[in-house]
Amino acid sequence: MTDEARRPPLGRRPPSGARSRPRSSPRSRRASDPPRRPARPAGPPRRNTARPPSPPEGRPTRPRRRAWVRGLLLVGVLVGSLGFAAFAFLVGRTEIPNPNDVVTSQATVVYYAGGRQEIGRLTDSTRQSIPLTDVPLHTQQAVLAAEDRGFYDHGGISPLGIVRAALNNTFTNSTQGGSTITQQYAKNAYLTQERSWQRKLKEALLAFKLETIVSKDTILENYLNTSFFGRDAEGIQAASMAYFRVPANQLTVEQSAVLAALLKSPGGLSPEENLSGLQGRWAYVMDALRDEGWITDAQRDAARFPEIAESQTGNRLGGQTGYILTAVQEQLKELGFDEEQIQSGGLRIVTTIERRAQRSAERAVRTQGPTSDTKGLRIGLAAVRPGTGEIVAMYGGKDFIGDQINNATQRFAQAGSTFKPFALAAAIDEKVPLKSVWSGDSPITVQGYTLNNYDNKSYGSVTLLEATEKSINSAYVEMESSLGVKKVARAALRAGIPKSTPGLNLDNLDLTFVLGTASPSAVDMANAYATFAARGVTAPTTLIRRVLGPNEGVLWEYTPIPDRAFPEEVADTVTFALNRTVNNGTGFTARALGRPAAGKTGTTDGNKSAWFVGYTPQLAAAVLMAKEIDGKPVSLSGTGGLRTVTGGSFPAAIWTAFMTGALKGLPEEAFTAPPDDVLREPDCPAVLAPDMQEVPLGCPIPDVVTEFGPDGIVEEAPPEDFPGEPVIDAAPQDTTFDPQQDGRSGKKKNSR
Repeated sequence: MTDEARRPPLGRRPPSGARSRPRSSPRSRRASDPPRRPARPAGPPRRNTARPPSPPEGRPTRPRRRAWVRGLLLVGVLVGSLGFAAFAFLVGRTEIPNPNDVVTSQATVVYYAGGRQEIGRLTDSTRQSIPLTDVPLHTQQAVLAAEDRGFYDHGGISPLGIVRAALNNTFTNSTQGGSTITQQYAKNAYLTQERSWQRKLKEALLAFKLETIVSKDTILENYLNTSFFGRDAEGIQAASMAYFRVPANQLTVEQSAVLAALLKSPGGLSPEENLSGLQGRWAYVMDALRDEGWITDAQRDAARFPEIAESQTGNRLGGQTGYILTAVQEQLKELGFDEEQIQSGGLRIVTTIERRAQRSAERAVRTQGPTSDTKGLRIGLAAVRPGTGEIVAMYGGKDFIGDQINNATQRFAQAGSTFKPFALAAAIDEKVPLKSVWSGDSPITVQGYTLNNYDNKSYGSVTLLEATEKSINSAYVEMESSLGVKKVARAALRAGIPKSTPGLNLDNLDLTFVLGTASPSAVDMANAYATFAARGVTAPTTLIRRVLGPNEGVLWEYTPIPDRAFPEEVADTVTFALNRTVNNGTGFTARALGRPAAGKTGTTDGNKSAWFVGYTPQLAAAVLMAKEIDGKPVSLSGTGGLRTVTGGSFPAAIWTAFMTGALKGLPEEAFTAPPDDVLREPDCPAVLAPDMQEVPLGCPIPDVVTEFGPDGIVEEAPPEDFPGEPVIDAAPQDTTFDPQQDGRSGKKKNSR
């Protein structure tokens, strides 16, 4: 829209057809006027040799007075000309940075997955520039009514206002402004906030030149996008969100008047410090809107001071916001965005975080976490969408302001028995059935490594399914010994555990690996279990779905790159076993979810950490708990009044509460059934025949059969009708060896 098109509703200019009143012509001579002195006849001038009489004392002569006036006028003209020339020279020499560079220097805004609701901004600046067309006309009018009603009529400066402000600043130390909107924009965009005549002069020069190169609408748009409104809000869009929690295009007339009122003194008129002063200024703006004809008398009479939202100043990174924003910033760097783009490029980041799931995570920790003996307690939660790697929720800690360590992304807590499903997947991939039998004894020594089960409980011989349900250490270590530790570690890598995970070194592994001595993050574990939920398909994790530029153009967009980690039947069998763990085993707390779920508990030696990781077909999540005092891990014992904090206690309860909220409203989905022979009995031989190379995994060691019979078999008595062994009637043979006889002297015989 052009300036001329906008002027009628904003300024008070005469109609285009109106003419200014002509100047009056000189009046004609009246008869009553005194006669004029006749003109002197033409001819050579006469020389007056007589000395003129002296004027009365105290009265200057008329010629001298006229000369003085002419001199004064001449000096004034010269000074004015020099001033104008100097002003023109200064205007010509004044350099103005590109206004677009100023306005487009704005904060990067981070949004929830829908792209509409804001999570936060990556810098302290809250500026988010919007076009003037997105600012309601009544909002523009409110600002003009408060700050510069003649904006569309002047040339950018108000000389009277400048002089008045300069005199007040010089002689009364006042903070009077007297600036037009163009001058204020010049100050906001290009100058400091100092109060001096030098700054005021430069402000005027900038404003005057701006009016010659930039349209009025552009100046007003940039002014609205750079003005400070208090509450750390820079620009009309940020101010609208800070005071009313709505975007600028939804502002009402009354709300617009509040924001316009704040421009005079954002600090002095803050609703927290001076509500009455703000209300008075608001009334002034509303009256001005009526006086200018921009609202009716009825609208003014009906107007009421609007409700202002509670201030969140100083809490930009509080709660979970700081954890999410920091993680987003780290991923932006990994994607190749530089610091300038991230800090002031005006990017729009659409994350994968879903508002409902995020709120559910925060609520679950608050309502289900321990409330006593929590010094040094760390709780982390992460949820990942199976098959895509999208992180839909993240709980990094109680408050980012107090602790910047993100418990959801940092790798500091050993995983415990939540690593056993990787061994389970490796075994099933090697055709080891769930009915295979292993030792559940405690203590047990395997390849020189002696270990105990939880509470040192012995189970005897157990199947792999039972060992999974009850999380029996001895059985899993024995199976790992048979499979090979590297196969278990590679299964973890295939599922999505990063190679950089502490404790995951393929060149330095031992039998403790299956018991979870590695320290992945909650995000890592959620994504690894999401692989099983997606029937063996894995994908790298992401917190960002889309990156948009200031002009809304797509700069980067996430495209899932799924990879087949395990055959479907392997993943389905793992899910079957972990579902039994929830229904019948250590993860029974998660049964309260009320829909099909699979999961595994984890508790480490010394109770230094406790985990629960589980999933449904739609979502996988991991919850960890650990304690750290003075930078060192300590036992969870006593936390929340429990002697031992296991994965099936607080972590499982938090997981269940989170999943309940995150999945609310989504249809219940069942897992894909495992292969029909999932519970087949292992094909174990009764004896080990001579031609058998090895015993199948999960089978007990059979008796060994040789040509002399199976070892350890007690021979039974022969039947009664057995005739007995045959008797050979022959003389005994001489089996002694005499080298002196029969030429067997030990010497080589000559051949013939």
